[in-house]
Amino acid sequence: MEKKQKKFLTVAPFECAWRDDLRFKEAGRGCVAFEAFAHNDVTVVFREQLGSQHYHYKRDISPHYTVIIGSHRNRRLKIEVDGITTVDEAGLGLCCSSAFQSYWISICDGLISIGKGRYPFQNLVFQWLDTKPNCSVQYVGLSSWDKHVGYRNVNVLPLTQNHISLWKHVDYEEYKGEDDMEEDLRDEFGNFDNHQGLGSFLENWELFDVYFIVGNEETLVPAHKVILAAVDNLDSSLLNQDFISIKDVTYPVLHAFLRFIYTGFTQIPESLLSSLRDLSVRFGATSLVKQCEEVIERFKLNKKLFDSGKNIEISYPSSQPHCGVAPFPLGLPVNVQRLEQFHTTGEFSDVDVSIEGHGLIARSHKVILGLWSLPFMKMFTNGMSESVSSEICLKEVTSPKAFKIMIDYFYNGGLNLEDTVDTNILLLELLLLADQFGVSLLHQDCCKTLLEQLSEGSVCLILQVIPSIPSCKLIEETCERIFTMHFDYCTTACNDFILLDQSTFYNILQHPDLTVTSEERVLNGILMWGLQPSELCNWEVVDNMLSTITPQDLFGKRLQSLNILLPLVRFSLFPLFLLKKMECSNLSMKIPSFHDLVKEAIGFLEVGLPTSGNNPKFQHRQSSFKELQYIRDGDSNGVVYYVGTSYGKHQWVNPVLAKKISITASNPISRYTDPKVLASRTYQGTSFAGPRIEDGKNCSWWMIDLGLDHQLMCNYYTLRQDGSKAFVRYWNFQVHLF
Repeated sequence: MEKKQKKFLTVAPFECAWRDDLRFKEAGRGCVAFEAFAHNDVTVVFREQLGSQHYHYKRDISPHYTVIIGSHRNRRLKIEVDGITTVDEAGLGLCCSSAFQSYWISICDGLISIGKGRYPFQNLVFQWLDTKPNCSVQYVGLSSWDKHVGYRNVNVLPLTQNHISLWKHVDYEEYKGEDDMEEDLRDEFGNFDNHQGLGSFLENWELFDVYFIVGNEETLVPAHKVILAAVDNLDSSLLNQDFISIKDVTYPVLHAFLRFIYTGFTQIPESLLSSLRDLSVRFGATSLVKQCEEVIERFKLNKKLFDSGKNIEISYPSSQPHCGVAPFPLGLPVNVQRLEQFHTTGEFSDVDVSIEGHGLIARSHKVILGLWSLPFMKMFTNGMSESVSSEICLKEVTSPKAFKIMIDYFYNGGLNLEDTVDTNILLLELLLLADQFGVSLLHQDCCKTLLEQLSEGSVCLILQVIPSIPSCKLIEETCERIFTMHFDYCTTACNDFILLDQSTFYNILQHPDLTVTSEERVLNGILMWGLQPSELCNWEVVDNMLSTITPQDLFGKRLQSLNILLPLVRFSLFPLFLLKKMECSNLSMKIPSFHDLVKEAIGFLEVGLPTSGNNPKFQHRQSSFKELQYIRDGDSNGVVYYVGTSYGKHQWVNPVLAKKISITASNPISRYTDPKVLASRTYQGTSFAGPRIEDGKNCSWWMIDLGLDHQLMCNYYTLRQDGSKAFVRYWNFQVHLF
């Protein structure tokens, strides 16, 4: 009962709960993970000092941050700095009044990150960076507004470089039947069944290749050569035989010695401490020798430091914090360089790993492979041929290069990838291998690296693979979101998107954040996906193809999918003249669903058919264009001015001098055709006249190049010139695409 009270608390309206243990270890940096039950206003306060029960953030004049999830009657997310609202976003991270929901909030030098779910640093909902960060906040308060808020499973976590593994810190207690929304750990990281580290091999006869003969009783104790040989300065020549006889050592001393090697922790009675030190000296386990001698010295100074009759505890001084079960060889007296050397030279190896069609890949050690991968462990212990053979040949591995990187990972715990254009492909292959062989830590590292490297240029490739891995839902959703925000680029830079499956492409097209320059891009994308062409094309090209071929022959198996995807096009947003053109097209005549959608849109535009105000097919999408509102000639809202401010980021600088745009003229270079003059904010004379002959006609022009990464939808333009006789009398405004 006492534990549950500690884990669960209810905060009354306009109050705040403070506890000494809800405190960042490092000021300005930390994460709080918790569950909350509330109708609205889940409120978390971050202060430099503890507050009181009747503290309220609205009356606080000291420096602090306040995060309010479900503000304004559960409609908004708010962040306040020193009582002043700096963030007020609609519909983010809303509360639930029917069950507990999990949240996490992290602060790192003013960067406030907010997410949902049991595992910190995943399912990010919102981020905001304080330009004048408060790096002194340390205490966490749990508050409310006008209704009671229930909190439970509150944990304050440190920030580390590997944020994705921080969920292992969480001291989580199950409340059966109270929260149907909780997801099991396996749903998040896959169905990995890794055993509990190297400690599971301690005195285990599975995969052993050496044994000790101990004491007068000649007790047999199994061990593993590669593990023993990698310890500190151990003389590997001691392992030349299949057994080691140490009859002058008792079993409790050897057990304590091996336990320290395999787990990084051991216990031994004070009376046997010297014997443990002597055995450690004998085998070159210098880290254990040092620990024993330090304990012996402390014991000499003050015998009261140790309770009589109780074992002395000795731990390996790991330089890195443990995150649940530490990855091998973290926290163990193992020399990583020696371990990698054994991998390179094949010393003490007991299995050769080959891939069908590619030959030998690695000379390895069964205990290392079994340590990281349960499938490997079962392969070596199931009594089948692999259990007794020194060779295995794998048949379902498609990438030998990725497999070798995975084996290297087993020996050093690090993901070492060459910086090449194929990095994402290699990561995906590694991710599939990690999923196949149940290597959870490699799986996490691959996910983390993929998330860090995501861009609009890589999402199509990743989305071809990720949906097949159920444990990568976070990456899949992130890739879909990036695709939707850069839809134009992803469907026109190349045609990789046509390889996506229907479900993935459908999720992108119906995503509420889909951002496009025009609805025509959506139609083009769907038709290209259905056609699967070798080159990019638009709906008019497809329409011409249908003049000589049937839809069944043109689209094949994907014709049926078009009937599902085409309703996602918002035809009512097309210009009426374009819809009329589509109405008479081959697409309309040969694809009934296309015809019905076009007719419906024409009817809406011509006679205003009654529609629901919430029907998305009649609502404009987000646009990837920046709208520059024309007010008058010479205002500061034009394209050239906007480019001169580096797209709204700083004060205006002539964009020609800043090399943001390039301007050229048909006439020879002179003071009247100076490019920077045309873009200047101060008036100077320019001239369009000159000896320019094209096709036998006198022709002059100016050209402004906005760059490959920019497009222009022009509604208004202004020409400025001096009062000379060479003023413009006739001109064409033209657009050239490159």
